[in-house]
Amino acid sequence: MTARVLAVCVVHAELEVPARSSKVGRTAIDKRPVLQRVPVRALGLDGDHVCDTKHHGGVHQAVYAYAEEDARRWAEELGRDLPAGWFGENLRLSGLPVSDAVLGARWAIGDTLLEVSAPRVPCATFQWRTGEQQWVKRFTLQSDTGAYFRVLREGSIGAGDPVEIVHTPAHGITVRDLFTGADQAKLDLLLEAEPTISDDVRMQIERHRKRGANAARAGSSAARAESGAPL
Repeated sequence: MTARVLAVCVVHAELEVPARSSKVGRTAIDKRPVLQRVPVRALGLDGDHVCDTKHHGGVHQAVYAYAEEDARRWAEELGRDLPAGWFGENLRLSGLPVSDAVLGARWAIGDTLLEVSAPRVPCATFQWRTGEQQWVKRFTLQSDTGAYFRVLREGSIGAGDPVEIVHTPAHGITVRDLFTGADQAKLDLLLEAEPTISDDVRMQIERHRKRGANAARAGSSAARAESGAPL
């Protein structure tokens, strides 16, 4: 099956968010499909924006894509329709495992060239928007995060455009690998192999490293306690 764009989504309206769910009180997560082709710039799609610019957006989070296949799985689990834009995505794609995209891979869509840059990290605003209990925890455990892209070549994208992977880095480290942090050696390799990764990704890798070190210390302490050795 040819991978293609099912829908292109931009902000429909800003929403007011309870203080406990947002640092800025407003969100642009309400994205909906548009019929026309949409110009794509270095900071994202025309007609799209973010409200919390400290934690979202920028050149490394210019475009967010989510797989129709993952959306369908969630729809079955939640028992509700999840139309394009429900995840706050700009692009709803079919035919590609977006959450398993290789970091640094380059995808040609329309006349644009995008580069896979990061996983989506769920936040309290996303939780509020979905209205689903323990959504952040469930989304995290499933780790079907979708992928952020930076724009290497500006152009335009429209529904129906084919998606072609024109370059895949040899390291093979995926968006899911980065999100889960299950293999620290892979993440260390990513630091060496992809010098253009964002500061946010570097901080994410460091958080995984600290969690791993803390878990190892806790495990060692538990083992010593069980054996009767001094802690």
